[in-house]
Amino acid sequence: MTDVMPADNDVENGGGRLFVVSAPSGAGKTTLCVAARNNLPRLVYSVSTTTRRPRGGEQEGRDYFFVSEAQFIEGIRKGLWAEWAKVHDNYYGTSARFIEDHLAAGRDVLLDIDVQGAGQILKHYPDAVTIFIMAPSMAVLCQRLTARGLDSAEVIHKRMKNAEAEIAKKAMYRYVVVNDDLDAAIHRFVSILKGETA
Repeated sequence: MTDVMPADNDVENGGGRLFVVSAPSGAGKTTLCVAARNNLPRLVYSVSTTTRRPRGGEQEGRDYFFVSEAQFIEGIRKGLWAEWAKVHDNYYGTSARFIEDHLAAGRDVLLDIDVQGAGQILKHYPDAVTIFIMAPSMAVLCQRLTARGLDSAEVIHKRMKNAEAEIAKKAMYRYVVVNDDLDAAIHRFVSILKGETA
């Protein structure tokens, strides 16, 4: 199921295309973004900056740029972030210069950010293509979070509460992709990106 939202703010910017992808934790957003990058080799993936600690296997500069809270707050003061938010007690942000440099060079950029960040990006880039990924149900989402084995029951409960708030804002996205079957969801997601850059 793919719902297409109104696209009346679609304006040609003469450069690259900016894609904004959001989803509740456990909806499969990271898997879909990896598939998109494999299918669209010219797509530039924006690496976010965060104050949270690296998880197993995560690498500096590939998965995130890891900084201290003091460094991140200094970036807010200097206006370095195109968007930023505090999520699950940690800060996350996207470099404004990174976006501007790649779009100006005619490259398409993929942002994997939360709902708060997407709202900020749309204020600066109203022609951005926004895509919301969600699980087929809250029960499935909870099962996926539990199966990951990364979080405590308390953290999972917090993520589920946040998921309800995020899903309530899905109408601000141009596309909604329900990840009920992974292969089908990958096909729908990649097709959206290809269609918007054709």
